[in-house]
Amino acid sequence: MRCDVVAVGTELLLGQIVDTNSSWLGEQLAAAGIDSCLQVKVGDNQARIVAALQSVLRDADAVIVCGGLGPTHDDITRESIAEVMGTTLEMDDVIADRIARMFASRNRKMSENNLRQAMVPRGASVIEQKRGTAPGLICPVGDKVIYAVPGVPYELHEMFERAILPDLLARSGEPRKIASRVLRTWGESESGLNERLQPIIDELDRAGNPTLAFLASGWEGIKVRLTARGADDASVRALLDSWAERVRAVVPEVVFGYDTDTMESVVLDMLRAQGLTIGVAESVTGGLVAGRLTATPGSSDVMRGGVVAYASDVKFDVLGVPRGPVISEDTARAMAVGVCKTVGSSVGLALTGVAGPAEQEGAKVGTLCIAVALPAGGESGATSQLVASSTTVMLPGDRKTMRELAVISALNYLRQLLLGS
Repeated sequence: MRCDVVAVGTELLLGQIVDTNSSWLGEQLAAAGIDSCLQVKVGDNQARIVAALQSVLRDADAVIVCGGLGPTHDDITRESIAEVMGTTLEMDDVIADRIARMFASRNRKMSENNLRQAMVPRGASVIEQKRGTAPGLICPVGDKVIYAVPGVPYELHEMFERAILPDLLARSGEPRKIASRVLRTWGESESGLNERLQPIIDELDRAGNPTLAFLASGWEGIKVRLTARGADDASVRALLDSWAERVRAVVPEVVFGYDTDTMESVVLDMLRAQGLTIGVAESVTGGLVAGRLTATPGSSDVMRGGVVAYASDVKFDVLGVPRGPVISEDTARAMAVGVCKTVGSSVGLALTGVAGPAEQEGAKVGTLCIAVALPAGGESGATSQLVASSTTVMLPGDRKTMRELAVISALNYLRQLLLGS
């Protein structure tokens, strides 16, 4: 089964909007074991849209068209598909009524052009809209099919998962149950992971099920996703369990969680399990670490507070850092101990460094000093003696990227120390 992608919109060609839909669809199709060999962008011109669809359908069994289903004059995907099908558009009264009721429920007047979204090529099936106004379409073209979905990403994602993927799998004759297991990693490059896992990748290539893919996700880490297909949930789960354990056995030190785990949720759970609370002292990251921790539901029983010690004087006067250069592990350790005393936490995490654009105190851009203060002997409490550990890492990227990577690097350093404790 081959399914290619056509993204519609002049704004895509002009670079005004980045086409994330095509990349997302390519990822989902690959995970489902469906070949996708071509992605095309085309402007809001009916002749060119028709030509693109006809060209793609010469080689593919199916095509997903993103965008051009809205209410304005330049939303002409429906007309283009109808031309490819050799048919006409007709009003779907059920869709029209739903759109009208949606506007009424929001106390908004509906302009007549919104009814364009209720026009459906004769012979097409409708994918009900759950999140917006424009429905999706399943349009047969001989023994092939065109799927049309809105360009709004969260509408597209929902329609693909609910309606398009099951229809594609049914047409392909593939097993109907499909699931993924994501191993969340940090501390190894994507190329390094690929090299270390190459024997498993080769074996999976020969077996064909499950499949393995890497997804570098910035400060979310690098994801290793296994996707399996099978006749029922139990067989798919068993397959994923077995291969996930094999992958983890090769790179145990960099796997910090699975699926929806985040580095911050894992660290908070570890602190909670050990009866510890945390305070965060941040210079280079300016509060990003505290923001990630407090964005995690239930963090209030572990997260005591934080100090954004951006100016050197704040490090000296609030956190008790000895006066002198501040881009150093000595400073980071003093910050970690100081924040414990300031917010009354049993654990302190501190970050100082250089995000750019220029060097500071002779330290290169990308320098990150991390320190963690833990209670000596593993006993927490206001009077516990603290032992501070520290490390320095060099991070790549621009200012924004360096700061984001600093967050996950620091949390991972804390995670490693908690494992050791």
